[in-house]
Amino acid sequence: MRATLRWILALVVLIGTVGTAGAATAAEPEATATTDIKEQLLSIPGMSLIQEKPYTGYRYFVLNYTQPVDHRNPAKGTFQQRITVLHKDVARPTVFFTSGYNVSTNPSRSEPTRIVDGNQVSMEYRFFTPSRPDPADWTKLDIWQAASDQHRIFKALKQIYTKKWISTGGSKGGMTATYYERFYPRDMDGVVAYVAPNDVVNHEDSAYDRFFATVGTKECRDRLNAVQREALVRREPLEKKYAAYAAENEYTFTTVGSLDKAYEATVLDYVWGFWQYNLLANCTDDELIPPDAKNATDDQIWNSIDTVVSGFSSYTDQGLSPYTPYYYQAATQLGAPTIHFPHIEKTYIRYGYMPPRNFVPREIPTRFQPWVMRDVDNWIRHNARHMLYVYGQNDPWGAEPFRVDKGAKDSYVLTAPGMNHGANVAGLDADEEAFATARILDWAGVSAAAVAQAEPLAKFDAKLDKRNVERELTLRP
Repeated sequence: MRATLRWILALVVLIGTVGTAGAATAAEPEATATTDIKEQLLSIPGMSLIQEKPYTGYRYFVLNYTQPVDHRNPAKGTFQQRITVLHKDVARPTVFFTSGYNVSTNPSRSEPTRIVDGNQVSMEYRFFTPSRPDPADWTKLDIWQAASDQHRIFKALKQIYTKKWISTGGSKGGMTATYYERFYPRDMDGVVAYVAPNDVVNHEDSAYDRFFATVGTKECRDRLNAVQREALVRREPLEKKYAAYAAENEYTFTTVGSLDKAYEATVLDYVWGFWQYNLLANCTDDELIPPDAKNATDDQIWNSIDTVVSGFSSYTDQGLSPYTPYYYQAATQLGAPTIHFPHIEKTYIRYGYMPPRNFVPREIPTRFQPWVMRDVDNWIRHNARHMLYVYGQNDPWGAEPFRVDKGAKDSYVLTAPGMNHGANVAGLDADEEAFATARILDWAGVSAAAVAQAEPLAKFDAKLDKRNVERELTLRP
């Protein structure tokens, strides 16, 4: 594999010498437009300023952009969609980032943005507040409508940022970048999708069971399984603790149905949550994972579950509400995993992994569309162009990954050894890291010399480039 990557990289450099000679590099910026960038942005019809925040070496803007609720019928009304622009130079490439959820209003750089030393446009996904139409017609929350949001933003900003564009995102953001490419394949010059799940057949999830039977080491799996089982064995005393915790914080359980259901859902997320957020080395942390679950105190079991799955508040109404758009999409188009628990007797499990419909308020109707993910998967396999997928070896969400077949061009699926849901290009083996970096640089249209060097063009910035795997609802990509 490494010899193959070196050969491909050498060929890429040779091609790049012809195709990208003379393109701008970080050390050789082209002349910028004379009009102030804020004026240029606000001259776009439908664009308005929320806030500008200073950051050395950049201009950073939080903006609203007017979008149609229904791109097929713009007369049905509009809503304000938040975006941010981290502006460096109109002569640099631009990275289009989305998390698939809310947009952060603090300056930050995705990994591709640092690699190409470019600008970054970030989009808040429709229906995540405050980017939600009022009234909310939930039938207009689908992957095509969201891709059309991105397409309109790109078309508006391409007038200013005329160089190459690359889309990116992690997890649901990687899915979002993929769906955007599916529907608007001529917009972007490259796609870098991190840890993007691909649930092609929603009712067939055996890949997840195989993952949990082999991930890490047997010692670690046994240790995690024992804590998870013990939390269900001690259901009565721990649910009393849960009830007191809920009362203290005024948490309610209308959507999921009961405290009992919320408790079991949280406990059943435990093993998944560990591998999503942690590395194998964390398994020997006695404070995080009690080594002798049967003899651990109730508080030790509670604290371990609460820490690993990001809180017993996850399945309360208050915890679920911000993610209603995700669960709606999972219940209508994206699908969701189902796993089994052979280490826990059936007498201790009352509900099992509940489908996403259980986490959407009853007043919002859902109907699953099984053809949607099959269409995307088929298109990517046979039509992907300039697409890079990066997965973590120990990340549960990578059990059902995207794949590229012979019909794809200059597209790759790479896996970072030992990595979790925070896998990135920097976590790949050295040869693959250099290869992936070179491909991103080439797609961004920088100089052949930069492609050959295959290193990020911008220096690491501890504040801008800090990467956290968001510790929120565990069963959420």
